[in-house]
Amino acid sequence: MKFQVIIREDPEDGGYNVSCPAIQGCHSQGETVDEALENIKDAINGCIEVLNEDTLQNGNSGSRVMEVSL
Repeated sequence: MKFQVIIREDPEDGGYNVSCPAIQGCHSQGETVDEALENIKDAINGCIEVLNEDTLQNGNSGSRVMEVSL
């Protein structure tokens, strides 16, 4: 599964901030670009896991997490 991410250098604190626009609230950071990218992968996996758990706990809530291939 692939996601686009946005990475920005943090001029005040140093390091990098990264977010995944496809998943609201999915953000991370790192001291280097590579570290930030590894951290956002963990964040994306965590967000997907929580979204899947919420869907299972709430039954048919009208929304689902699905995969699509392009």
